[in-house]
Amino acid sequence: MGKIIAVVNQKGGVGKTTTTVNLTSAVGAAGKRCLLVDLDPQGNATSGVGVDKRSNAVSVYELLIGKAEPAAAVQKTPFTNVDVLPSSMQLAGAEIELVELNRRESRLKAVLAALRDQYDYLFIDCPPSLGLLTLNALCAADTLLVPIQCEYYALEGLSQLMATVRQVKRLYNAQLELEGVLLTMFDGRLNLTQQVVAEVKRFFPRKVFATPIPRSVRLSEAPSYGKPINYYDKHSKGALAYDKLAQELISGR
Repeated sequence: MGKIIAVVNQKGGVGKTTTTVNLTSAVGAAGKRCLLVDLDPQGNATSGVGVDKRSNAVSVYELLIGKAEPAAAVQKTPFTNVDVLPSSMQLAGAEIELVELNRRESRLKAVLAALRDQYDYLFIDCPPSLGLLTLNALCAADTLLVPIQCEYYALEGLSQLMATVRQVKRLYNAQLELEGVLLTMFDGRLNLTQQVVAEVKRFFPRKVFATPIPRSVRLSEAPSYGKPINYYDKHSKGALAYDKLAQELISGR
């Protein structure tokens, strides 16, 4: 049965989608069957694996509101061991529609329950908010992975995120655990980076991944070509970092 990992941080611009796409691809390249679940209405993870988000007849939206079966939405990608449940524009209005549905917080859980036996890992790219879509991801997930940008306001909002996680554990998903915290946009030459790393490790003892993700122009370029970094430039420092992170994740550290 596949492990479901929600990549979540309500703060935008922390490398959440970059991490979801590239970690999924790196884990797939390591021989594990992966499903990328794009729960962000912006659909950047969908286009990041070369799938046109405007041409999807069936997307996560139709699955959440019960208009389609999960298998109908899964799409193959050109990348080894990577399938995607694509996003669509309609997902932006899903939070309003979900409010009126039964078990609105566990619609995604039911969708993924029908698919998880086919995969080793299922990665959910969450929107940058703590709304109903992110709540669905946390209710469906076994663990959450939190990307944190190495900058001054890194920990801002994280106490709110962890309070939400505790509430989800208490009310909906007692098994939910923290997979780990990932340091992104890392530049070890900066004093500020070292200060942020120390603060994050104090906030999340023994839960920070040993592999940080460096600042990288190649990482920024790859999405415009619809490719994960290990297919766009497999020798770049970003690709090597995500390969190491994948091994760290698979080995359970």
